[in-house]
Amino acid sequence: MSRQALPLFENLHRSIIPCLDSLTSPLSHARQAHAHFIKTSISGDSYLATKLLSLYANHNCFSDACLVFDSVAERTLFSFSALIQVFTKSNHFSLAIRGFTQMTSHGLMPDALVLPSVLKACSGLKLLKVGQQVHCFAYVSGFESDLVLQSSLVHSYLKCDRIKDARKLFDRLPQPDVVTYSALLSGYARHGLVEEAKELFSGIENLGVEPNLFSWNGMVTGFNHSGHYEEAVAVFRNMVSEGFKPDDCSISGALSAVGNMANLGVGIQIHAHAIKQGLEQSNCILSALIDMYGKAGHVVEMSRVFDEMIDMDIVACNAFITGLSRNGHYHDALSVFKQIKCQGLELNVTSWTSMIAGCSQNGKDIQALDLFREMQIEGVKPNSVTIPCLLPACGNIAALNHGKAAHCFSIRRGFSNDICVSSALIDMYAKCGRIQLSRLCFENMPTRNLACWNAIMGGYAMHGKAKEAMETFDIMQRSGQKPDFISFTCVLSACCQGGLTDKGRYYFDSMSRDHGIEPRVEHYACMVNLLSRAGRLDEAHAMIKQMPIEPDACVWGALLSSCKIHNNVNLGAAAAKELFELEPNNPGNYVLLSNIYASKTMWAEVDALRDTMKSMGMKKNPGCSWIELKNKMHMLLAGDKSHPQMMQIVEKLAELSMEMKRSGYLPHTDFVMQDVEEQDKEQILCGHSEKLAVVLGLLNTGPGTPLQVIKNIRICGDCHSVIKFISSFERREIFVRDTNRFHHFKEGVCSCGDYW
Repeated sequence: MSRQALPLFENLHRSIIPCLDSLTSPLSHARQAHAHFIKTSISGDSYLATKLLSLYANHNCFSDACLVFDSVAERTLFSFSALIQVFTKSNHFSLAIRGFTQMTSHGLMPDALVLPSVLKACSGLKLLKVGQQVHCFAYVSGFESDLVLQSSLVHSYLKCDRIKDARKLFDRLPQPDVVTYSALLSGYARHGLVEEAKELFSGIENLGVEPNLFSWNGMVTGFNHSGHYEEAVAVFRNMVSEGFKPDDCSISGALSAVGNMANLGVGIQIHAHAIKQGLEQSNCILSALIDMYGKAGHVVEMSRVFDEMIDMDIVACNAFITGLSRNGHYHDALSVFKQIKCQGLELNVTSWTSMIAGCSQNGKDIQALDLFREMQIEGVKPNSVTIPCLLPACGNIAALNHGKAAHCFSIRRGFSNDICVSSALIDMYAKCGRIQLSRLCFENMPTRNLACWNAIMGGYAMHGKAKEAMETFDIMQRSGQKPDFISFTCVLSACCQGGLTDKGRYYFDSMSRDHGIEPRVEHYACMVNLLSRAGRLDEAHAMIKQMPIEPDACVWGALLSSCKIHNNVNLGAAAAKELFELEPNNPGNYVLLSNIYASKTMWAEVDALRDTMKSMGMKKNPGCSWIELKNKMHMLLAGDKSHPQMMQIVEKLAELSMEMKRSGYLPHTDFVMQDVEEQDKEQILCGHSEKLAVVLGLLNTGPGTPLQVIKNIRICGDCHSVIKFISSFERREIFVRDTNRFHHFKEGVCSCGDYW
């Protein structure tokens, strides 16, 4: 290697400098020179070492640059400055800060040339205090008047979200440049400070700055980021009208804002403008178009844009998968996902996360868990977005062990305190029957947003803990967090589960009176449910009639369900009539009315409804329950005998039935809505899916192990009584989640207090 290097460096020390002066010199020259330095023991020459260090940095060989720096015996301000600039340029901000610390510890004071690099590193790491210390040093050292340093300070404060401090520094600039001006504009827009951004933009002539494309783009993307979508589109329009030619960034930012506004007409106009500008094949614009059409629900147009792509792009593929899933085309999304894998296009974490979210949103929860495992096998590391997409799937099927595993994963990766992850964990644990763990996650959060408060209140409502939900609602407001319409849905739902009609009425009235929130249809549904379940059916019906908005199926469904509880035929028939018009193909409404008729032994009406369902091709949705045993989900259908352990289940259930009868229990055969003999009714009750699932759990777990069952419909009164008995006789905690709430059975008592 020495012989190869000699022709390049005729006179060592200074003759080697011309070769190292050019940052375009090939990497082989740098390695030859480095080897020669070591061999000839001249590596202590700090001047030559710094030149070599810069050349390595230009080739992104940072480990080699560190070796050169470590070999310098006498480090100078020049060598430290070169090292800091190397690391800052490559976004190795932690190493840049460490180099700065070492430099000051060596008694070397930074100059105005190195401080901008240090400030950039502080901005990248959001180290506000270190940046402020650099600012103070610049002030006492007399460097604050340096224009480059002043601009760097403005950028640093903007990156650290100290926009007022940035504006103060900006106003002191004798002549701001367009880059700093554009950065401040973007900062105002990104923080949603609309008036401040407009004021700064309107005063541009007084500043002597000419806005450029970056100025406009900063406002478009900034307003979109802060949720001011109409402002983003307005800036884009002004930009075009004033003669600026939009680029990829401008158009994609405007399309993103339009997608969030769901304004298809404007989106089509921007699409046409992109075509006129010859930018229709830009990857970022294609991705934005796919996202925009997907959010607008125009799957055909979204697919057309995707199919016309010349160069397949993973970002556009991810947007297409998300758009298909968002619009209920789960199978198509999965097909595209598999096709991308087969074509060899490298799937990234966004690709997997989009597909997991699509599965979770479309009720394919087990598939979501399978994809999460496959993702890790493929070597793709989930991030803080993946976990909140996965956790709802765990909660939906009460896959507690999978949810705990995802929680542990987020702890290991260091993002368990992310607000989105924490909110999803609160919701998951609540849906898995562990409200105490939900509360623990909530208490351990360093910061909370409204979604977190709503998640814990929703969990309390699901578990029938009305008192805790109302207390949390009050604490939330005292902490300075204002409730939204979801907060009121949670607290009203909690009142429903506790039968607290007066409290519910108070919260309902306070929405508009105290908080300026007009009740939505879901709030009326809660009130109808609350009143009618408490037996105040006429009052609930009167509220529906007085609603300022059109009642939907949830409102009438709440009334019909309560008519079933209280066996009110006339009002039930009236509610069912409305539901038949709103949901003509929903068999559940026909079944509910049929059950009301059956409770009054009106068998002719029952037969007529069954004939109607048959003529319409509708079938009753069978009762179905799920239980997780040894990380495997078991599904049991009412009356189905296909489970491999069904014989053992029947035998165990017969044993329990004998014990129950010895204790004085009699089956509640009035819950069998069929015109059959009493003995047959008892047999039908034994086949209810929640009983089968609980007994399967008893057979496959050790004594004292808690059991958890999910039911796809409301638990019947007989099953409720049976499971209360089993919890006492078998000394088990049993959690059953039906469509209404969680039932926590322990020592023969249910958490619902027999009100559900």
